[in-house]
Amino acid sequence: MTNNVDALFKPFSYKGLTLKNRIAMAPMTREFSPDGIPAEDVAGYYRRRAEGGTGLIITEGTTINDPVATMSGKIPEIHGVKPMAGWENVVKEVHAAGGKIMPQLWHVGMARNPSTAPFPELPSVGPSGLIQPGKKVAEPLTAAQIENLIEGFALAAVDAKKAGFDGVEIHGAHGYLVDQFFWAGTNERTDEWGGSMANRGRFAVEIIKAIRAATDPDFPIVLRYSQWKQQDYAARLATTPQLLEEFLAPLADAGVDIFHCSTRRYWEPEFENSDLNLAGWTKKLTGKPTITVGSVGLNGDFFGAFAGKNSPTRAVDDLVERLEKGEFDLVGVGRALLQDPEWSNKIRDSRHEDMQEYSGDALATLS
Repeated sequence: MTNNVDALFKPFSYKGLTLKNRIAMAPMTREFSPDGIPAEDVAGYYRRRAEGGTGLIITEGTTINDPVATMSGKIPEIHGVKPMAGWENVVKEVHAAGGKIMPQLWHVGMARNPSTAPFPELPSVGPSGLIQPGKKVAEPLTAAQIENLIEGFALAAVDAKKAGFDGVEIHGAHGYLVDQFFWAGTNERTDEWGGSMANRGRFAVEIIKAIRAATDPDFPIVLRYSQWKQQDYAARLATTPQLLEEFLAPLADAGVDIFHCSTRRYWEPEFENSDLNLAGWTKKLTGKPTITVGSVGLNGDFFGAFAGKNSPTRAVDDLVERLEKGEFDLVGVGRALLQDPEWSNKIRDSRHEDMQEYSGDALATLS
């Protein structure tokens, strides 16, 4: 493993966000917040990662104010008096430890199983009622429902700002609600919310605009997106750089400050005839800062972890080299930080012999 990791520990500043280094904790759902309320143990969990040297923490998915936004009563909410008091304490603890923190704003959409979620009498919601391509289990969202959901995301961002968070991330990846609009496989609408690439992106564009209008010009907005879906690991929103630019340009114009580009393995090229990964292409096409993520520090991807397989550590030489070249700006670390809150400091101090192997038994669900 390389000893030259200086690029990871250079400060980062963009608009209203200033970080001490380039390491971001990727969101990982843990279901440790009964009744949607993050308590002292959640504050301690995030504080330990800040003390361990992580510059930016992006929380586990936090659900907006919609009764069918969540899949579990133990997933934290980003609305209501008690949950927001809990988040204020989380923010205070992370800031005291020298870190910055954003919540991930989440609606699970059709990924929710009504039989095991709160309000089981209510159906899950999605652009076309499709849980996966060809499998319709609910009625499509109405235009009025879509407008209410956009407002729900904006109000969640307002609450996050009031609680002292350093920005927000919109969850637009992995086959959840926003991504269900993006993906033609789950969006068969023929109105202004479906059909063309631009129309399928409109839901996210309107969320971004609403958040920007409800907060302020310098309040950082991050958008997490992915080509792959939990319903189909091989799915792709864009098969060429031209199509990717068509997808990304309206989102960038709407006000995204940073794109968080979720992949299985960060070292894999996104398109033929180029070594750039998804974050690299996104930065090239939009000019916006990007976060790369996908098995950082580990040799196995998360699908093996779902089966309980362990992942030995992986050198970060190529990661640092890519960062130095400016392919991307920040590095999202998931399972390595889940297992070892001191991961960032150990990398900085060259304590590679102390790096822990990731155990599949400790898996948190991807947010």
